[in-house]
Amino acid sequence: MPPRTRQRRNPRILIVTPEITYLPTGMGNMANKMSAKAGGLADVSSSLVAALFDLGADVHVALPHYRRMFHVDAGKLISDELRVYMNKLPQARIHRAEDRCFYYRSAVYGNDEYSNKKVALAFQREVINNIIPSVDPDLIHCNDWMTGLVPAAARRLGIPSLFTVHNIHTYKSTLEQIEDAGIDAAGFWKYLFFGRQPLNYEESRNNNPVDMLASGIFGAHYINTVSPTFLDEVCDGQHDFVPGNIRHEMLQKQRNDCASGILNAPDPSNNPACDTMLEVTYTPETHVEGKRRNKAQFQERVGLKPDPNAPIFFWPSRLDPIQKGCQLFADILYRMVSTYWKDNLQIAIVANGAYQQVFHDIVEHHDFYDRVAVCDFAEPLSRLGYAASDFMLIPSRFEPCGLPQMISSIYGSLPVARDTGGLHDTVTHLDIGKNSGNGFVFETYDSNGLFWAVEQAMSFYRLPDAVRHPQIERIMRESIGRFNHEETARQYFGIYEKMLNRPIVKTF
Repeated sequence: MPPRTRQRRNPRILIVTPEITYLPTGMGNMANKMSAKAGGLADVSSSLVAALFDLGADVHVALPHYRRMFHVDAGKLISDELRVYMNKLPQARIHRAEDRCFYYRSAVYGNDEYSNKKVALAFQREVINNIIPSVDPDLIHCNDWMTGLVPAAARRLGIPSLFTVHNIHTYKSTLEQIEDAGIDAAGFWKYLFFGRQPLNYEESRNNNPVDMLASGIFGAHYINTVSPTFLDEVCDGQHDFVPGNIRHEMLQKQRNDCASGILNAPDPSNNPACDTMLEVTYTPETHVEGKRRNKAQFQERVGLKPDPNAPIFFWPSRLDPIQKGCQLFADILYRMVSTYWKDNLQIAIVANGAYQQVFHDIVEHHDFYDRVAVCDFAEPLSRLGYAASDFMLIPSRFEPCGLPQMISSIYGSLPVARDTGGLHDTVTHLDIGKNSGNGFVFETYDSNGLFWAVEQAMSFYRLPDAVRHPQIERIMRESIGRFNHEETARQYFGIYEKMLNRPIVKTF
């Protein structure tokens, strides 16, 4: 496909993503079956596609054909349905990359490097060789390392590309491995990022590994992270876990005004007014009674002491000591319960991860069984936890975006958060005098900083209802208006229009 020389009246946008949670039914046959999620990437991909489609944009989406996860047996479809399903008709907007390595997977990512690279290369092979020529897009939006080779191929074709960095995670492959997977990288190898400066194609083909995430950043015309502050932190060198090549390429994009941060947003179902997983739904105006009834149900389900006046601190994030700060929480758990024993302070952990056993041991050692609940993650229980709790703990060491602090604010559970990354962009310290803020923020990453924020939260909890309840109502209302997919999509629209130098939907 040669570089384009003409402009469509309505730009055609191809979104390339390894994850999705839903797609608009009007986009193609069986769109409602498309669901393969590992994290926030799936949610933001779905919301962006839906918003573009609702706006009337010419949007297409490419994703692996995860037959098992999509619960589809194509062999049982009659011929006409199968032709639509396999994207043989021109009106299809969902483009499924076909390869046997996708069909029987039960999760987007596996536990070993070999299978993850195999899936990523097969996906990108189909996108580069078949989907891009078929769709003939005006702009390609790629997401994370599994699409990191696509911007280089797009640049060769003269198609502008946006690359969204959701997580700092990558894999490496040699040109030989990439080409053995069916991708003719010889045509765009100069737009890839190698482990060392390549002398030429031949000498680098076998022993100079290509970094997929760095290649996506290097090859793309524009990049974004999933929060503005995290982009600044990476470019400023504040995180030692970010590889130097990733930081350098992001910094170059930022210096050339080709980088920005756009916050993800929770799924629309994360709203207490319509959440079917709650004991009772509620709005900002009815939150007092709604949270009271959900608290009673939650206490019963997780084994906490029944008490409608007990302040509940909720931990919904995975128990990852590298990122999430759960060791800080473990350090102060006994101090929290003992300091606020007369307040009947309660703690609920609904999360899996390496640190779960540590909390089980603390509960057993101090016999805190009716004060501290430690449960495996389950979506219905987690939703109920947001509705039942008064505060949500997220003391992350770093946070590219984070969704729990947004969800908790919507449910009227005020976040206790560290001032970093996406948390900095979404949580501000409560100031009742100024009628502003939505949580309790600490700066220094240590257990004393976290305990200080807990003290601030408890001081708020002890205020008269006439002071406290209006603040929670305000926070809920503001959060519903601020943390939503429409706002996220609007900012992506802005990037698309900047890259194309024209509106993404032509008005007549």
